[in-house]
Parts: sequence; structure tokens; C-alpha cells
Amino acid sequence: MIRYAAITAAAMLACAAAAQTPQAAPGNGPAADFAAAMARYDRMPDTRGSGQYPAEKTVDPAFPGHVIYRPIDLEPFAGKPLPVLVWGNGGCSDDGASSRLFLAEIASHGYLVVAPGAIKSGPGIVRQPPAGKQQLGVETTTAEVRAGIDMAAAADRALGAWQGKLDLSRVAVAGWSCGGLQALQIASDPRIKAVVILHSGVFNDGQNPIKGLEVSKALLKTLRTPVLYILGGPSDVAYPNGRDDVTRIDTVPVFLADHNAGHGGTLNEANGGSEARVTVNWLDWQLKGDATAGAMFTGPDCGLCTDNGWTVVRKGIK
Repeated sequence: MIRYAAITAAAMLACAAAAQTPQAAPGNGPAADFAAAMARYDRMPDTRGSGQYPAEKTVDPAFPGHVIYRPIDLEPFAGKPLPVLVWGNGGCSDDGASSRLFLAEIASHGYLVVAPGAIKSGPGIVRQPPAGKQQLGVETTTAEVRAGIDMAAAADRALGAWQGKLDLSRVAVAGWSCGGLQALQIASDPRIKAVVILHSGVFNDGQNPIKGLEVSKALLKTLRTPVLYILGGPSDVAYPNGRDDVTRIDTVPVFLADHNAGHGGTLNEANGGSEARVTVNWLDWQLKGDATAGAMFTGPDCGLCTDNGWTVVRKGIK
């Protein structure tokens, strides 16, 4: 299991946009610990997910500059097209494989997932060391996250493997850390019907230390659809910002699922761990109208409400 925590003052200040950084072990130092944890993660094989439709991570000419996660066999979706999830990478990085286990799990439940960037980590990939002094800044833009919707729409219309197999009436956006802020930025797009924000939240102090990303609490007033927040407890550097977001949101239903998992939670566990399970149920409920999935969030005895591993806050969830 790989856990994450902030290891520098800059990352603490960046909070939800902090880079993916594993919890330090005594005696090694943060840089060495980070490298060792990433090496362990890179050795973990790609997985096909636990859902009904074994999935793969790949690049596709219909989605230039992006990595996609898709069911390997598209034939089942000729008459029942796939919903689409566009994803914001942690740290707003250009590594579209950085959450590969989590995203493959979602795809295996019958989704196309589109993440900006290239495959820069994982089995067989040699990570490139950073050049020079690093500053907090985006490697992918919010426009590139949004472009995943446009590419999916074009692929669905064009002759080829995707024709008629994508449902652009069922689109969601999600992201974690800095990518969660990108998700919030495009959540008002009328094509988006569901939102998931993981280990993220708009900065409470009005400051924005991330070059290339402009966000404020006013963004929360632009939400149009129900939104799910997943936080990793007080040790999650995004915790105060995400909790404050949930308190402020008053125009759409919001569900907060909080557990003691730290920044990054279970994203890099096998099949995305418990956070993938929660995310899939939210998407199945919001995009597919699955009442069984919705029972995780609805009613006085909702699945997460009665799970001792989670603390929930619900507003406007019937």
C-alpha cells in the first residue's frame, strides 16, 4: 500500500495541488522515500479492473495528447454506449498513467476514461528525473481536461471503432489534488452530469500558489450537478480546503466521504482500493440511474453512513 503526505512547506501551502508524495519512512529523507515509493508503484502491473468489462490503458489516435482507459472489448456497447469520464491528474501533471490502477477500475465498470498527458510511469517506463529547481505549476491545463469531452464526441461521430459507442449525454468529470481543482473549473460545462473531487478543495486563504491555475471559492457557485468529495482525513493536506468547500456549497446536492487515508488515499492501491468503489457507485448512480449503487449514499442507513471506516456529510441528498 502506498500512502501520500506533503513533505515540503511548499506542498503544504499548495494543499490540494500538492504533488503525489508518499509518506516518509524514518531515516531516509523525503526525496529518497518518494523515489522508492514511486519505483514500487511502477513495478505494480497494469490491471484490468474488477468490473464486468476487463479494461486496458492505452493511447489512441482519436485522443491525441491523452491516455485513455477503456473496456478491451467494445462490442457490448454498440447498442448501449459508454458514459465518458474526463480526469484531472494529481499535481496537474502530464502523466496520464499516474492513477492507472484507479482509472482502469472505473473503465472496467463500463466507462471510457480520458486523462491528459502521456504514459510516463508504470511497468517498463523509466521515469525522467526533474531538471533543475522545481516550482509548483501545471503541466496540463484545464482546457486539456475539457478537451477529452470534445475528442470523445468527435470519435463517436467518426467512422471507426468508436462510432456510436460513446454516450455524450452521460459525461462526468473527476480529478484529484490539483486535478480536482481543474475538475471544479469545468464542472459548469452543460455537458457534465456528475462531479467527483478527490483530495482537493479551493484554497481557504484566497491565495493560489500554483502557476497556471486560477481558482477561488466563487467557483463553487457555478456547480450545476451533484458533487461527491472524497477526503483522506486530517492528515490529507487538502482536508481543510475540501471541508470548507462542502460547507459553502449550497446550490447543488453534495456528499462528503471522509476516511483516514491521507493525501492520495487509495488511488494507487490494487484496483483503486475503496475510493474507486465509492467513485464507481457515485457514477453508476448519477449517470446510469442505478438505485443499488445510489444506496451507498441515500437513505438514513446509507452504505457509507453505516460503515465505521467512513465519516459522511450530506447536503441535499435525498
